[in-house]
Amino acid sequence: MGQETPKVKQAHNNSLVVIDNRTGKQYSVPITHNSIPATFFKSIRAPAGPDDRPEDETERGLRVADRGFLNTAVIESAITYIDGERGILRYRGYPIEQLAEKSTFLECAYLLIYGALPTRGQLSHFEREVLLHGVLHTDATKFFGSFRYDAHPMAMLTSAFAYLGSYYEEANPSLQGQNLFTKCAKGDPEALLNMDKQIYRLIGKATTLAAMAYRVRQGREFVVPPTGMNYTESFLYQLDHLSPTDSFSASFSASPSPSPYKPHPVLARALDILFILHADHEMNASSTTVLQTGSSLPDPYSAVAAGCASLYGPLHGGANEAVIRMLVAIGSPDNVPAFLAAVKRREKVLSGFGHRVYKTSDPRSFIIRKIADEVFAVTGPDPLLDTAMALHDAALKDDYFVSRRLAPNVDFWSGLIYSAMVLFVVPRVVGWVAHWRQVFGDPRQIYVGPSERSYVPFDEREAVQGPGKEPSTVIHSG
Repeated sequence: MGQETPKVKQAHNNSLVVIDNRTGKQYSVPITHNSIPATFFKSIRAPAGPDDRPEDETERGLRVADRGFLNTAVIESAITYIDGERGILRYRGYPIEQLAEKSTFLECAYLLIYGALPTRGQLSHFEREVLLHGVLHTDATKFFGSFRYDAHPMAMLTSAFAYLGSYYEEANPSLQGQNLFTKCAKGDPEALLNMDKQIYRLIGKATTLAAMAYRVRQGREFVVPPTGMNYTESFLYQLDHLSPTDSFSASFSASPSPSPYKPHPVLARALDILFILHADHEMNASSTTVLQTGSSLPDPYSAVAAGCASLYGPLHGGANEAVIRMLVAIGSPDNVPAFLAAVKRREKVLSGFGHRVYKTSDPRSFIIRKIADEVFAVTGPDPLLDTAMALHDAALKDDYFVSRRLAPNVDFWSGLIYSAMVLFVVPRVVGWVAHWRQVFGDPRQIYVGPSERSYVPFDEREAVQGPGKEPSTVIHSG
């Protein structure tokens, strides 16, 4: 508790000295990882003053107000580190630029979930488990068939993840006991195996669910995940495959002659990189939602469904869609000056510029800008591309936007690519399950993971093994 003191004494340790001018008492608050515990302030109490209301609960201690969680760390995490002032994004200490250049999405998924880069054998095992868990029960066809033809894909996905939970009672703490997953913290092998199986299902079925939601909108029959393709190839196949005799024309295929349909390698790799960039982003709105929901110990499918609902909003995952709507509304490059003038008058909203976290440039935007060129070289130019380029160039030359640090963010370019290729939710499932899993093993976070480290080639890696440090081998049942 506090003590009365005439002046602040100099303290050369990791603590913060607080003086309550209402009572004259002094308090020493411990500082750990450059943070202080908010609960400490409950011990700073004072009698109610003349301006205090009973509802202020003055005698029960101070409360910390932080609307929007702008400076509140809700968890210690070793997964993702962001420095918005310097434009840094790292997964488990590895810079996003290195991972986008050298890694694959499922390798990054392994890294985020288990904490280390896998060996060839570990990655092969993980990829096999994820891909084998991509198939859905045939009843899913009836489930998706119940939606209107014009239902929004995110509404379908939010419902679909919750629907998945109805199949797997072994994943439901309400049915199996509330310590079903909390036993993972003690290294219980059965609990870890059960958790890993749900992770395989969530990542594996994410592409299948997203493709089914897309094909509802197209009025097409659903496609069973193929064999012999990697994660993003399988997804693109499920999106675009038409029939058993479907072929890829020579003009669009990497092969000189028509052949059975296989997604173009440039598009598959571009999508893989996009998935890497969007796999996790620290304690954003949807990740926090997954953790908040998961804290009451529902099945992980319900927690992921809650994350989908959060991601749906235009201030989060819906920002991609907002960029497309904005570019469509602008119409052509000739209309860009008038649009930017309207933005300055606060009559229009400029989507895809600026970021709540990054105060310089978003490190992912440079990577996506390059990918966009490669994608449109294959697919042909998007009608919105010229408008996007004109808007991009005009905004970066305008002091009004430069002085406010409104640089293009990841949503500006990915919106153009995602409009023709994917849904944002698929890669983010990995980040969600990584944070969900971490809660049982150990808004903002206190990052306690590795500092910056360089990507290591397969042949130079040392295997990180042990309970909870690598994926389990499961018995397959869907």
